[in-house]
Amino acid sequence: MSKMDAQLKLESLMIHGGHEPDPTTGARVTPIYQTASYNFKSTEHAANVFALKEFGNTYTRLVNPTTAAFEKRVNLLEGGVGALAVSSGLSAISIALMNIARNGDEIVSMDNLYGGTYALFRNIFPRMGITVKFVDSDDIQALRDAIGPKTKAVYGETVGNPKLNVLDIKKVSEIAHKNGIPLILDNTVTPYIIRPFEYGADIVVHSATKFIGGHGSSLGGVIVDSGRFDWTNGKFPLIAGEDPAFHGKDFVKEFAHLGNVAYILKARFSLLRQMGQCVSPFNSFMFLQGMETLHLRMPRHCENALAVAKFLSKHKLVSWVNYPGLLQSPYKKLADKYLSQGAGAMIGFGIKGGAKAGKKFIESLQMVSHLANIGDTMTLAIHPSTTTHSQLTEKEQRACGVTPDFIRLSVGIEHVDDIMADINQALLKSQGRSL
Repeated sequence: MSKMDAQLKLESLMIHGGHEPDPTTGARVTPIYQTASYNFKSTEHAANVFALKEFGNTYTRLVNPTTAAFEKRVNLLEGGVGALAVSSGLSAISIALMNIARNGDEIVSMDNLYGGTYALFRNIFPRMGITVKFVDSDDIQALRDAIGPKTKAVYGETVGNPKLNVLDIKKVSEIAHKNGIPLILDNTVTPYIIRPFEYGADIVVHSATKFIGGHGSSLGGVIVDSGRFDWTNGKFPLIAGEDPAFHGKDFVKEFAHLGNVAYILKARFSLLRQMGQCVSPFNSFMFLQGMETLHLRMPRHCENALAVAKFLSKHKLVSWVNYPGLLQSPYKKLADKYLSQGAGAMIGFGIKGGAKAGKKFIESLQMVSHLANIGDTMTLAIHPSTTTHSQLTEKEQRACGVTPDFIRLSVGIEHVDDIMADINQALLKSQGRSL
């Protein structure tokens, strides 16, 4: 962290953090360093960088100045010791867990997951010999019971997408830590409005494609390390043990002078280096632009979402509404505890007439966009059971909060009257009515 970064408040850091004017050209905006590789100062310098005796630019798969600025800014956002940007949110999740788990190990995960994450855990991780045990995200005792000697992490989402339940982070982190394992949280849905490290989370992942970018133009993901977890408790040889790829280096001991950064350095130099899920410099540039308005967008997202949720809860053509900011939500107390700046942009609701009416509703929207994303400045809608969660069985869908009548909204920052007017006319058309 630079001297200037240490003095600024979070809102200012989202604009200035991680970058200073280019010393060569004076460029104020972070340049796009569109290059694959970099000149070395000497053969000795090249050898030292590859041996991790010193850090420097080698190849954009590993390090890029534009991406480095983005990583620093996200790290400042979450309050960690280091961040790693990758090609997508699912890449971030994969690397975050593979960094500590291998064949024969287990992960305990909440079941209220984004469909792609659920499919990754259910279908892909077992191929690598990593078992994922799913537990009810609201059942603390089930979590305790699922953790065993082979468990390497507890995984969850700050706010479930699309179940929209708020995780009791403090309680879950205490259980994880009591068992000597980290809590890894996906904070994609609520950046800026919650900082999970303050409540005991150890690693945070994001799909930067969503709210961090805000414009829906670029794919990327980020892993952030809190620097608070003790990797030397004997359970994590992939972090604290000797690494054969680096002539037996123990990253914890080797880089102790930099702080507790072994986890995030291992993610970069072991997994990203060999697997190659790097983010493009152009996308990193776009994410930097998005972060400049994150502190303005997120409160507006929340304000609009609450108004739309209240509107839907009173609508005669709506069966039910799920939004953690509503007074009737079973997660209202947890939302007040953890999401003091607003309960997020996501709303789930059931439309009368079930799946058939839901299809008609989606196809009748005019301003609201029908697409498989969240976090854009524009309002988005989708029918999860036939799209984002279609790979799951009906039982698995219901565990994630998805029912046949379920419509997911990602409420944007348009004028709220326009959002509600479009939703209203589409609801009417879903029942064969008109304004």
